[in-house]
Amino acid sequence: MTILKTLPAATLCALMAQTAQGEIRPSLALTGVTGLIDMPSGDQQSDGMLSFSKSLFGPIGRTTLTFQVTPRLSGSFRYSATHAWNDVYAPATDPTAKFDTYYDRSFDLRYQLTKESKYVPAITVGLQDFIGTGIMAGEYVAATKTFGEKLKLTAGLGWGRYGSYGSIGAPFGARPKVSVGQGGNLRFGEWFRGDAAPFGGVEYAATDRLTLKAEYSSDAYLEEAGLRQTFERKSPLNFGLEYRSKRGATLGLYSLYGSEIGFSVQILLDPKRSPTGGQVGPGPLPVRTSAQAQGWNAASVSDGAGLAAMRDQAQAILGKDGIVVESLGLSGGTAQLRIRNTRLDNVPQAIGRSARALAYVMPASVQRFEIVPVKQGVGTSKVVIARNDLENLEFAAGQDAKMRDRVLVLPVSGRPAANALRGEGLYPKLTYGISPYVATSLFDPDAPLQANFGLRLKARYDIAPGLFLSGSATKKLIGNIDGSNRPSNSKARQRVRSEAYRYADEGDPALETLTMAWYAKPSDSLYTRVTAGYLEPMYAGISTELLWQQVDKPYALGVEVNYVKQRDFDQLFGFQDYSTVTGHVSGYYHFNNGFQAQLDVGRYLAGDVGATFSLDREFANGIKVGAFATLTDMSAAEFGEGSFDKGIKIEVPFAWLTGRPTQKANSLVLRPLLRDGGARLNVEGRLYDTVRDTQQTEMDAAWGRFWK
Repeated sequence: MTILKTLPAATLCALMAQTAQGEIRPSLALTGVTGLIDMPSGDQQSDGMLSFSKSLFGPIGRTTLTFQVTPRLSGSFRYSATHAWNDVYAPATDPTAKFDTYYDRSFDLRYQLTKESKYVPAITVGLQDFIGTGIMAGEYVAATKTFGEKLKLTAGLGWGRYGSYGSIGAPFGARPKVSVGQGGNLRFGEWFRGDAAPFGGVEYAATDRLTLKAEYSSDAYLEEAGLRQTFERKSPLNFGLEYRSKRGATLGLYSLYGSEIGFSVQILLDPKRSPTGGQVGPGPLPVRTSAQAQGWNAASVSDGAGLAAMRDQAQAILGKDGIVVESLGLSGGTAQLRIRNTRLDNVPQAIGRSARALAYVMPASVQRFEIVPVKQGVGTSKVVIARNDLENLEFAAGQDAKMRDRVLVLPVSGRPAANALRGEGLYPKLTYGISPYVATSLFDPDAPLQANFGLRLKARYDIAPGLFLSGSATKKLIGNIDGSNRPSNSKARQRVRSEAYRYADEGDPALETLTMAWYAKPSDSLYTRVTAGYLEPMYAGISTELLWQQVDKPYALGVEVNYVKQRDFDQLFGFQDYSTVTGHVSGYYHFNNGFQAQLDVGRYLAGDVGATFSLDREFANGIKVGAFATLTDMSAAEFGEGSFDKGIKIEVPFAWLTGRPTQKANSLVLRPLLRDGGARLNVEGRLYDTVRDTQQTEMDAAWGRFWK
């Protein structure tokens, strides 16, 4: 069972708002991958496309999330349910015999070998359920060719499920018998082995919104239609029609296998296009030239009263964008402004607006602007802008690239100069708020979707720069997560995560976190964090971290060491008997194409030792899609179902959904199962995630909004 934050319904509404404007796109099969009706095709979606599909025919329902990782590579996560699984066939030796409805989680990978051209079809090779139980496993090679503007033909050859009807032989040898076991293992020995069978189909665009489909299926549904007789497969022929609505959703109606009617809903999200058409909000100030600058005399510039007046004017301007002036200092012809950005979701945009504010308040004698983003009380980088460049390039062609060529991004000390004037009323300061929350539990076979809804109180007391107290508490108003009747069957050394349902059940009201944190920067490239208290709903203790991050490098190294004690299930102030030391050495690398890799090696909460590899793709608008996998010295038998920890991460900024500036985001983590192996402490404010968007590599990727 997995307890996580989830994307609200508003996200799906925004996805549906993306209209295709007459575009003819590759469609999705009932399995959620690009394809015909129940068979895959050689097409791929456009780069970066994120698709959600829900399909149902007879006793079989499928929910699939697919991401086009690169122009040629796509990955899918599927959750399927087959009803009446054991009505006819339920031997005691069958590991699925205990289920009336069999739920299965599976991952797919597809790679396009060739893109379609005038004479060459699009050819894709695919692996279905390549890391699950193997019950749904199949491999295929599919080729698709477009003829004119309306007709597509697909032909393919399948193995596994896709080779179970109309076999032409086993060209690569026999296929080993499926052994379900704990699931979650790569089954290299099965791939493209056993019987192979052809499949194919046709798609015809009757209008710009209506598509007709027909296919010949090579899936005999041996388990569902044969052994278990959950439906009758009378024919290999399937027919369907799909209608794409003006709001972007595609609805499908199908006749399947001569006996069943099927339905599907498909929603495609293009992270490169905003559903609102772009950012909405007040524009920036025009750049005030040196000739128009305020006439501060030399005495007023050097005395404290004049500097305070400039600081207050800058704060009045920047406060409208949610930017807080941490400090302002003057040295000769250089002004250094340290800012805390609390609203804008783009760092270069905050830098650009801060530069305009300096141009508005600084005298003509100040020609060099240094703008320092501040995170958790410490400066993270220094962006140096020449005032005349700001004036000369405001309306120049290619202004973004020209300004970036002239700007310097340099290391900076954690604290401002001694003669800098700090912002007023920042320390000490109490902030708090109440907001709704949603917690979900997914993939419990007795109740695949459970949720709690309630209110969350969050508060923070800033004592000094880098030092603060914070906490959060929740009160459930309605929900059914506590209705789970499936106690943990974990065989791990310690149940560090698998009893999450008990925390959801007994923790009402719940103290989620209550901590004191201290952030510091011993040198230009070293950051430190110490957090102590109730660190997360299940653990309390002390967490320490050191990060080495050079401002102009795409890589970083970190070390984290924690001592924690497991909390009582009621999530108040008590503890259980279990305590442990856990920690990791972490390496980070940001590729120029938007991919971010992370490798964590160390000791996990259950005492197992191993490594976690994560790979995320981040778009310029802040949308992130990624996957992770953890392998440790905990055996598959100890870990239980799933064999090892793995999952998918998605983050969608509210600013992208609404078009309005905010740093809030919807986060979703999809794990097939939450188990005890490879479980890491969930501590807020880890250093790399805190500082990375203010480093040169990240700012370069987002620089297009400097002038916005």
